[in-house]
Amino acid sequence: MKVCVTGHRGYTGRKLVPALEKSGHEVLRTMDWLEGKDIRSSSVIKKGFDGCDTIIHLANISNDPSFDLKPGLAKSVNWECFPMMIEEAAKSGVKRFIFASSSSVYGVKKEKNVTEDLLLEPLTEYSKYKALCEEYLIQACPEEMEFIIVRPATICGYSPAMRLDLLVNIFTYHAWQFGKITVHGGSQYRPNIHIDDMVDAYVALLGAPSEKVNRDIFNVGYQNLTLLETAELVKDVWGNHVDIKIEKSRDERSYHVNSDKINRILGFTCKRTIRNAIEDMICAFDSGAIPDPTDEKYYRVRQMNKMA
Repeated sequence: MKVCVTGHRGYTGRKLVPALEKSGHEVLRTMDWLEGKDIRSSSVIKKGFDGCDTIIHLANISNDPSFDLKPGLAKSVNWECFPMMIEEAAKSGVKRFIFASSSSVYGVKKEKNVTEDLLLEPLTEYSKYKALCEEYLIQACPEEMEFIIVRPATICGYSPAMRLDLLVNIFTYHAWQFGKITVHGGSQYRPNIHIDDMVDAYVALLGAPSEKVNRDIFNVGYQNLTLLETAELVKDVWGNHVDIKIEKSRDERSYHVNSDKINRILGFTCKRTIRNAIEDMICAFDSGAIPDPTDEKYYRVRQMNKMA
C-alpha cells in the first residue's frame, strides 16, 4: 500500500510510520502541523492524498482540556475540515480511509461490556466531534472508497513523541517524579492499550481484506481498569513508597470496552500489558529518553498555546 498518515509526528504516529514501512508499506506522504502542513487547507490535502491508496487519519486536537482552551481551533481541526478531507480523498482515488475515532464517544455506560453496536452518548466537545466524523463517514462517504472507523482505548507507553497527559502515563510520571499519585474519583472504568499494540492494530486493519473490514467499526483496547486500579498497578510496579491520594471528581465518564470483534474478524490480539507500558516508561525516565518531563512538548494544552 501507498499510505498517507496525518498527524505522523504525534504520539502514535511516530511509532506507526516505522511499523508501516517495516511491514512493507510505502509511506508516500505525511502531514502534521508541526511541519506547517495544515489539514484544514484543501491544497495541502490535495497534494498529500495524491497517489495514495490508503489514508490513516490520526491528526486531531486531542483531549478535553485542549478543546476548552481553544474551542474554535479545535472544532475547525477535528470536524469542520473533515468533509473536505473525505471529498478530496475520493477525488484522489484513495481506496481506504482509516479514521481514528475514540472510545470516549460512548460516554457513560452501565453495560458490563461496551460493544460497537451501542448508542453513542459523547459527553465532551472532543468526543462529540469524533462522533460527528463517524456519522459523516457512514452517511456520506462515496461508495467507491472504503472506510474503517477505529475506536482506540486510552493509549499508554513510551513513544519518541511522548505524552504525559494521558492516564497511565500521568500516573507513572507522578509516581517517578513525586512519589505520589492523585486519583480523582477512582471507581470510573477506563479502557487502556499499549501503544505498540495500537500500532499493530492499524497495520492489521490496513492489510485486511475488504470483505472483512469495509464500512465497519472496531473497538481496539485491552485492559479495562478503574482509575484506582490503575494507580495501584503503577504503585505495584514502582514500590510501596508511592502514595495514592483520592480526591472527589465530577467526571462521571465510565465505560468497560469490549474489543472481541477485531479478534473475531481479524484474529488480532494484544500482546503487551499495561504493566509492560509502565515498565517501558520507567526505563525511559531512568535512561534519559525523556530528558525533561516538564517540557511543554509532552503536554497538548501547552502545545495548543502555540497554535493559530
